[in-house]
Amino acid sequence: MSMPKNVGSQDSTVRLIVATILIILSFVVASTSAKILFSVIALVLLFTSYTRTCPVYVALKIDTTSPAP
Repeated sequence: MSMPKNVGSQDSTVRLIVATILIILSFVVASTSAKILFSVIALVLLFTSYTRTCPVYVALKIDTTSPAP
């Protein structure tokens, strides 16, 4: 069973930008735990941007694929 696509193009673009910033920060920060945290969050954002599906959005019944009325 596949999950419905609920991440719109603008949402996906924002996720890509934030993921890129987090990846850059993971190379800059000194703390190992911060590096791991930033990397994990970036990977989740990249995955949800690529698949256009967000499990949190499914749980909260949010859909950004179509413009608001």
